[in-house]
Amino acid sequence: MNKLNTLDTLITRFKNQKPIRASSLVITLYGDTIEPHGGTVWLGSLIKLLEPMGINERLMRTTIFRLTQEGWLTNEKVGRKSYYSLTGSGRRKFEQAFRRVYTPYQTVWDGSWCLIMTHTLNADERKQLLDELNWQGFTVLTGHLIGSPNATLSDVNTVLASLGLQNKVITFQTHQQEELAGVQVRTLAKDSWELDKLGAHYQDFIDLFRPVWQELSEKDQIDPESSFLTRTLLIHEFRKRLLRDPQLPEELLPGDWEGRAARQLCRNIYRKVSPAAEQWLAQNLESANGPLPEASQAFYRRFGGLD
Repeated sequence: MNKLNTLDTLITRFKNQKPIRASSLVITLYGDTIEPHGGTVWLGSLIKLLEPMGINERLMRTTIFRLTQEGWLTNEKVGRKSYYSLTGSGRRKFEQAFRRVYTPYQTVWDGSWCLIMTHTLNADERKQLLDELNWQGFTVLTGHLIGSPNATLSDVNTVLASLGLQNKVITFQTHQQEELAGVQVRTLAKDSWELDKLGAHYQDFIDLFRPVWQELSEKDQIDPESSFLTRTLLIHEFRKRLLRDPQLPEELLPGDWEGRAARQLCRNIYRKVSPAAEQWLAQNLESANGPLPEASQAFYRRFGGLD
């Protein structure tokens, strides 16, 4: 029934990973599907949903146990059934990661930078700081100077305080500039954030999902299960690219930036398959109170609005 032939390629690619990234896919499933529908689902539903992707019952149970031990998931027993939902900390991590997926980065940049001198930090402290500030677009600009065109001092100070490093570094906020990004600044951004490498990752995504869009464009109706599986793998692959993306202002990006085309393609496919995918979920997911509730209003605002 109107199944997608291109889905076989996506599933085979996922299955050929060694080892299969089951934990990462389950997090994608919770972020994309389960959270908008109340956040809690029966383990049996999870097993059924992801079995076509090569995640059998034994692997799913092992994966759920591991995510519970790591603090991502919590469970509730009702009779003989177990229902799983994200923990508070797991939900905060999810929100931080997934906010970028569905909402384009549109902050107007005034040309200012946040800079941090890290010369007094040891190697471990410096790495820890960079790891924490990665979400705000920080990278090494030169020597012991790290910087970001996205961050504010208040956000940075919050991170520094949480790490106990506020008295070990020097921070600066530059003033806005009339010329936002001259040749030297764009060259610095390209080299410091390895934009060529990131662009290649986005191009891989485009090459993988463009045939999916071409097939979808030729269909009036789509099989609900194929739609759900396609949507899950779409967001799973797009999220992996975004985790590497510093979300630089438009003025610092190349004119032919692959990230723009990748987001457009992801949005188009997501909008196309979501109605049938939601139909599949309504028929196959179960919470402790019965079928999962309708998707939240926030879900329908994804990618600028869904039907």
